[in-house]
Amino acid sequence: MATVKDIYGAMDEWAPFETQMDFDNAGFLVGRGEAETDKILVALDITQEVVVEAQKLGCQLIVSHHPVIFHPVKALTDESVTGRTLLALAEAKIAAICCHTNLDAAQDGVNDCLAQALGLQEVAQLHPDGVDRAGRTYGIGRVGMCHQPGMSAADYAGRVKMLLGAAGVRYTDGGRPVHRVAVGGGACGSMLADAVAMGCDTFVTADVKYDQFLEARALGVTLLDAGHYATENVICDRVAQYLAKRFPQVSVLVSHRHKEACACV
Repeated sequence: MATVKDIYGAMDEWAPFETQMDFDNAGFLVGRGEAETDKILVALDITQEVVVEAQKLGCQLIVSHHPVIFHPVKALTDESVTGRTLLALAEAKIAAICCHTNLDAAQDGVNDCLAQALGLQEVAQLHPDGVDRAGRTYGIGRVGMCHQPGMSAADYAGRVKMLLGAAGVRYTDGGRPVHRVAVGGGACGSMLADAVAMGCDTFVTADVKYDQFLEARALGVTLLDAGHYATENVICDRVAQYLAKRFPQVSVLVSHRHKEACACV
């Protein structure tokens, strides 16, 4: 077995928690650090359904990407979604470790997984933010060359949808064939200027605002919104593989209950 603190330490080695953005709340958020675990569930989010799944599977710990506590909790009751989820964790004695923007920025983290899922080549960082305590450069976003340069915006949007299993892809056609692609898992539309500065003609991200689509089109950049879930869920298998290798005595599972929260018609 391993303790919850052991798992936290392993995640901290990969994606140091001190590299998280100021607004974030990544870390060891629920449970007892010395509690032992022989089974872990990995999920993008900790929802009530995921807690039930973990309980049925006999997991003592959930490792997620999005923090189960993001805003300050002033009351812990069953009268809010967050309260019900936290109560369910506590009552089931399931701990929670959440690795958010630190895992977005880390090498082999969310954005590297997204670039790999899309088959990008010659991958580099989109916006280096600093160097961690191990001397590794970290930062949000990646850039790379399209696996099949010269695709149209429509064809590339279809390929992105297929590769990520996205519910749908919203996009604006920048008017140029797809060659150099930037990716930003989750809501990274504000990094459009970074993509332009890196010579990208295409940018794949999520949660894109109307004005960002207009700006991209004016700049001649094909901007694709493949959805928050689809652009970040690529990290779950990687987390499970990492923890299984670090702790061979622990069973590490990926959630099958947590799915895309929205649908397209």
